[in-house]
Amino acid sequence: MWGKKWKPVGKLAFSESDCLPPRNKVANKLDTECVSCSVCVEENKLCKCDGGDGSSTIINDSVDVEQPVKANSSFTHSVINMIGMLIGLGQLSTPYALENGGWVSVFLLVGLGIICSYSAHLLGKCLEKNPQLRSYTDIGHGAFGRKGKILAAIFVYSEIFMALVSYTISLHDNLNRVFTDTANIRLAGLSKSQLLTVIAILVALPSLWLRDLSSISFLSTGGIFMSILIFVTVASTPICGGVIADHSIPILHLQKIPSISGLYIFSYAGHIVFPNIYKAMKDPSMFTKVATVSFTTVTALYTALAFMGARLYGPGVNSQITLSMPPHLIATKIALWATVLTPMTKYALEFAPFAIQLEHNLPHLTSRMRMIVRDIVGSVLLLAILALALSVPYFHHVLSLTGSLDACLAYLEPYHLYRHF
Repeated sequence: MWGKKWKPVGKLAFSESDCLPPRNKVANKLDTECVSCSVCVEENKLCKCDGGDGSSTIINDSVDVEQPVKANSSFTHSVINMIGMLIGLGQLSTPYALENGGWVSVFLLVGLGIICSYSAHLLGKCLEKNPQLRSYTDIGHGAFGRKGKILAAIFVYSEIFMALVSYTISLHDNLNRVFTDTANIRLAGLSKSQLLTVIAILVALPSLWLRDLSSISFLSTGGIFMSILIFVTVASTPICGGVIADHSIPILHLQKIPSISGLYIFSYAGHIVFPNIYKAMKDPSMFTKVATVSFTTVTALYTALAFMGARLYGPGVNSQITLSMPPHLIATKIALWATVLTPMTKYALEFAPFAIQLEHNLPHLTSRMRMIVRDIVGSVLLLAILALALSVPYFHHVLSLTGSLDACLAYLEPYHLYRHF
């Protein structure tokens, strides 16, 4: 028995002395520590025993060692964060997608919502069965090995980057409409709309310095409120007499389905934050319920807005519905301002997975230094995104590309890893 336990298996991160406490420790503590190490040996996992208190930490050598996320988010906070991550600029393009794809394409929208909700459920089960998994890079490693981890990291950071670019493009477009009547000002080679976008980004920049998801939830609440406000203002347009909902929606444009699929998928983008939401929950067993409530709410809102916008504006609907609204209406101005504020509530939550991973990759630094590095890197990244967004003003193309990246990331990895358990 003892020979089997002490037989070297795999890579061990301890020696026999690691299990032996100082001689003045009591005997039962020795037994506890050595049993912990023996279990680690039998399970072929790395063991790091703390000789001071007898506790042990088991670490799978295929997963990055990360510091635990502070679990202080309630069910309500988690729902708010998930809805706040899902809802937002994606809703602006749903009328455009429905008009171009036909009303039958709404089944694609609802179907994608169901698939995304189920993939979130599988993700929660994977995290429950293997608590050492903390990010999509870990899931990629578990599902496809080292190459899967590298590929997942590329997809994760590409999606974060492209999503932030799309937010900034929308911010620029709607700011330009909000201040249409103001005098044209140029400074340092920047136009009026570009200067306004720079100012807005500088205002949103401190939100990247928030550290935990419980603190970010108030921004998510603001984003949800802005999305509801956009819905209400679009719905009130016929009441204000600005437009009549008399356009017919085509049945199906099959040739356009591939191009609008990315827009629909982007409407549900946000899976990269789900592992962080799960780890931040006080009761992770409620994660499936959180996902069900969130996706049901978001899908209902998207469907209603898609039909409403397509009926109101027909073939002339813009890829951002707020840009199709009559400019003279008060409702339009409210919708434009809500659309301007929505991206500013998104930056922190979208940036959270990258920021958390960055801190975990700097274990040799003090907590304060990690925070400083995180803030500096986040600030530089957002400014780089600002420069790119001002150079590439193609909103719906960026959304489609980002949606495609999210599809690869959100559906394949959890499903493939779940089959391994």
